[in-house]
Amino acid sequence: MDVLETSKLVDEELYSRQLYVLDMPAMQRIREAKVLLSGLQGLGAEVAKNLVLMGVGSLTLHDPHPTCWSDLAAQFFLSEQDLETSRAEASRGLVAKLNKAVQVSVHTGDITEELLLDFQVVVLTTSKLEEQLKVGTLCHELGICFLVAETRGLVGQLFCDFGEDFTVQDPTEAEPLTAAIQHISQGSPGILTLRKEADDHYFCDGDLVTFSGIEGMVELNGCDPRPIRVQEDGTLEIGNTATFSCYLRGGAVTEVKRPKTVSHKPLAVALLQPHMVAQSPQEVHRAQCLHQAFRALHQFQHLHGRLPKPWDPVDAEMVVGLARSLEPLKGTKGEPLDEALVQTVALSSAGGLSPMAATMGAVAAQEVLKAISRKFMPLDQWLYFDALDCLPEDGEPLPKPEDCAPRGCRYDGQIAVFGAGFQEKLSWQHYLLRLKAEVAAEATHRLNSDLQVTPLTMLLDPTTEHIFGDNFFSRVDGVAAALDSFQARKYVAARCTHYLKPLLEAGTQGTMGHASVFMPHVTEAYRAPTSTLASEEATYPVCTLRYFPSRVEHTVQWARDKFEGLFCLSAETINHHQQVLTSLAETDGPQVLTLLQEVLGILRERPQTWQDCVLWALGHWQLCFCYGIMQLLNHFPPDKVLEDGTLFWSGPKQCPQPLEFDANQDTHLLYVLAAANLYAQMHGLPGSRDQTALRGLLKLLPLPVPQHLAPNSPNDPKLAPASAEYGPEQLKKLQEVLEVWNGSPPLKPLKFEKDNDSNFHMDFVAAAAILRAQNYGILPANRSQSKRIVGKIIPAIATTTAAVAGLVGLELYKVVGRPRPLSAFRHSFLHLAENRFNRWVPFAPAIQKFHHLTWTCWDRLKVPAGQPERTLKLLLAHLQEQFGLRVKMLLHGRSLLYSAGWPPEKQAQCLALRVTELVQQVTGWIPKPGQRVLVLELSCEGEDEDTTFPPLHYEL
Repeated sequence: MDVLETSKLVDEELYSRQLYVLDMPAMQRIREAKVLLSGLQGLGAEVAKNLVLMGVGSLTLHDPHPTCWSDLAAQFFLSEQDLETSRAEASRGLVAKLNKAVQVSVHTGDITEELLLDFQVVVLTTSKLEEQLKVGTLCHELGICFLVAETRGLVGQLFCDFGEDFTVQDPTEAEPLTAAIQHISQGSPGILTLRKEADDHYFCDGDLVTFSGIEGMVELNGCDPRPIRVQEDGTLEIGNTATFSCYLRGGAVTEVKRPKTVSHKPLAVALLQPHMVAQSPQEVHRAQCLHQAFRALHQFQHLHGRLPKPWDPVDAEMVVGLARSLEPLKGTKGEPLDEALVQTVALSSAGGLSPMAATMGAVAAQEVLKAISRKFMPLDQWLYFDALDCLPEDGEPLPKPEDCAPRGCRYDGQIAVFGAGFQEKLSWQHYLLRLKAEVAAEATHRLNSDLQVTPLTMLLDPTTEHIFGDNFFSRVDGVAAALDSFQARKYVAARCTHYLKPLLEAGTQGTMGHASVFMPHVTEAYRAPTSTLASEEATYPVCTLRYFPSRVEHTVQWARDKFEGLFCLSAETINHHQQVLTSLAETDGPQVLTLLQEVLGILRERPQTWQDCVLWALGHWQLCFCYGIMQLLNHFPPDKVLEDGTLFWSGPKQCPQPLEFDANQDTHLLYVLAAANLYAQMHGLPGSRDQTALRGLLKLLPLPVPQHLAPNSPNDPKLAPASAEYGPEQLKKLQEVLEVWNGSPPLKPLKFEKDNDSNFHMDFVAAAAILRAQNYGILPANRSQSKRIVGKIIPAIATTTAAVAGLVGLELYKVVGRPRPLSAFRHSFLHLAENRFNRWVPFAPAIQKFHHLTWTCWDRLKVPAGQPERTLKLLLAHLQEQFGLRVKMLLHGRSLLYSAGWPPEKQAQCLALRVTELVQQVTGWIPKPGQRVLVLELSCEGEDEDTTFPPLHYEL
């Protein structure tokens, strides 16, 4: 059974977050794949790193060229000790250490047809054009997927040839649409009505669908995919159902993804007739000019045996001349060559940059995965990416050749693009990074021993502002953040705005990623999406979880809550039962009463044997999935009608049905197995994993009839919800139950741990959620999906992470250099599964006005320290004199310090106090060590409703 077994081919724990992106069949194909990677400079190293982390079966490295100084700028597997050593041989050991499950080897000879036959995918990253054409032709003839990836300074190129008849089994990252069924009519055509839920389902005409879980019209379950037509009222025509059984209840309709076929041309053809991945005609033309620039660079290298010298105008002009003389590309509309663009490419082409290698290496590795897994649409067929916006703007001085010449150091590749002066400035930068700092510090120091790294393991939040305060931020030049929640991002961004520090912010989800830059006084400040912040903090209504679930998330959260109540909170309650009884006598708080209800329902008698635990688990199965549902239906029958004439069980309220226990059904068995083992663990008893023995035992045991059915009905006075009165009779009964536990060893509360596959925690939650979904006719989540929902796991894959890191690095170049205008900066978004790559200039900060005063979110009203310190009266006079502001209210945080609407006596008392004295009296504020500024907020007479004045920085 899939919920109990794990794949023998794929380590689900190692690849857990990646599996949420790729699924198990795709991952199994990846584990069996063989890839040849030729070229181990920075770009090749990135491709190798990503492929190994993502678990390809084997990776063969090919690069006989010796390591040189310029390699070290972007090739993190190499160090000074590897100079003059073959790049492939020097890299192999560290590449292999990334993932012991991947076989990493080195090929030292030429690339021949015989060699190619052993691989499914071949990637070239530093090859000359002649070799690219030779290998590309062989791969096309042999049916081997072929990629070329290159970076030249701030420009990258990627080419894909997956053959003339390549089938993509799963073209998109999105999960297939699934919707619950409300009703299906018999007829030709049959009309399917979807259940109304919070989420809309956007089926389209012609979609193929299949069905599952339908009762009554069972002929549809598991049928061949059927095309649908969407009606104006949202119902679906699903074909002829006239001869089918009558529909009774339940079921789901699920979209069937259609495979797509891709036809690629060989490199020899595509070189002169390129298909470009681009979003607009302007981007297509730019890509075509970059295409010609790369062809011209190959010709220059063929003629001179080298690339153009860094920022050498003579060499650059020769490249422009070669590009001008190239055969025109077929299919173009005669647009002129952008010679200035080609010249800029040539001037900076000698460099090798880590951010460019990271970005292009990530995209290339993702295309390798597409070739292997046949998941997601491949590129068609050329992709060009440039970050020439990192260079000086028009009119600004360009780097000089002598400043960009090789120095014989590990940063030569970077110096070739930006110059030695820039490199020195970069070396003095002090940046604050994200969590997991100790591991990151150790890893980054191994990559570059010149880097000074201080790991700080404290959380960056309001509780640590005494650490990350004025003194700390005065020593950092900026912040790079890749946090997991928008709440945390919002806080860190607010700190950057307060201290006027640049913020480089990034995030990923599956194959989607973004990178953003926020520069003081240049760009707008970071703003978290309001809807996302709200969704992070949202919880499901208790009644929805207990009685009226309509979505799979409701069933999983219900199961997770059951685990907490049954195996953790109940044990803690019993262990502290004397305190519980005392607190109950003093208060009827909902939390205490909820715990007591769980105790009454669960811990009637202390188990002594494994069979006792099994009997308890079986009884709880009956309570949750049979008798509890029957009791709910007694109170709210299926045909119950409300006063307005509508059915009670309608809309998102799906009428549940009780289940009958069957030990031969895998999910029923798994629930009892997991619940019994958890119950045994809680009581310090040995458990059992023997499913065969358990199935036999269950067939011998009678189905227990629960003595009571609490808490399962919202309107039963005997089974009142937690907020109701808990009377003396119930208290006495509870005390009698708790007497049993006097003198017994304490119970062991079980703390939920989702990542341990042997502790039965996720087994219980997954099985309980499935059974709950079956009760309510909801399409259930499998074990993996339940784990993702419970853990709020964000799907992740190495390629997206690397690409986003590269995009952040490109913006860092701009932040570190001389002051740059808004037009130099870029926000970026990519979706590797759908071949979307967008970069755009950020918005400028919004300007606010009040009378003669103008400001943005980056400005503040500064009040210098006075000797002696100012009273509030003098502060208000200073604000009126300096800024023309008549203060109406003054606040510190949420505390009101002063209001012009207060009675004169109260105003006079406040105005006479020193500012810090006033803040201390009102809020209890105590200055933190090293604190230099007290931040106050104000409103003024005559302001509009939407006016937000700059914060008042009162210097201490």
